[in-house]
Amino acid sequence: MDRVVTPYEGSGHRPWDDAAPVPAPLRLHETIVDPRWVDYNGHLSESCYLLVFGDSADAFFRYLGIDERYRASGRSLYTADTQLHHDREVAEGEPIALSLRLLDHDAKRLHLFHEMHHAGSGLLLATAEQLLVHVDTERGRSCELPVELRDRLSAIHRAHQDLPVPGRVGRPMGIRR
Repeated sequence: MDRVVTPYEGSGHRPWDDAAPVPAPLRLHETIVDPRWVDYNGHLSESCYLLVFGDSADAFFRYLGIDERYRASGRSLYTADTQLHHDREVAEGEPIALSLRLLDHDAKRLHLFHEMHHAGSGLLLATAEQLLVHVDTERGRSCELPVELRDRLSAIHRAHQDLPVPGRVGRPMGIRR
């Protein structure tokens, strides 16, 4: 069986540049709704929203410096929690653009917020909030990020700290009565 491959695996991506300003938010991933992602309702399938957000996260990891070589060294980021919010439908062939902001981080964890917009109209389609953990894959345990990556995360966080925190962040799920 083939495994899931992100669009950036084994190919070029936007690398970190110490001299470049950090965009706020980061816009590292755009795509077109693939016919394989469309469900019986004629729009992007529920699971494929997560697939697209995962591809955006992968673009961010690579921007940060977490790529095949990094993972081969026995370290990676694992998703600990994800919350998706679906706002609008998007159909086959339509363009989508993703943005990402770093809400917080510490020595082992990253708190991210993604937005998916229709690349033509600009309408918000969906959002994803994620908590990621840095892991020693050989030991199967969390571990601290290398100093170089923590420094990059600090630079990103400084650039993103003045962005307004979306009202959805940290919101519990439930039926309001």
